[in-house]
Amino acid sequence: MPDDEKILIESITSPHHTERVNKAKYMAMRHALLAALPEGAPGLTVAEANIATLPHLFEIEFPGGAKAGWWLKAVQLNLEAKRIIQRGPGKPVRLFKCP
Repeated sequence: MPDDEKILIESITSPHHTERVNKAKYMAMRHALLAALPEGAPGLTVAEANIATLPHLFEIEFPGGAKAGWWLKAVQLNLEAKRIIQRGPGKPVRLFKCP
């Protein structure tokens, strides 16, 4: 996949706003996040998910974990908008895969 190939994502917090982002980085983080999240509640906090995704990321896309936090948030909001993952009630935000 070329480095400049883009994918259109959306956000659950801004339903009518879309953004074009690097497809390779998006797909790498998507794979890592889905591998890290449990099937149901209570799920992982965003901080726990950030740590849990690191072993699943490649150095090519995220050298030393650089920018992983930004990509985690972008993928999280897009997957929530698509109802692939969801957040539990209360604070802090806890994420898990939709049934």
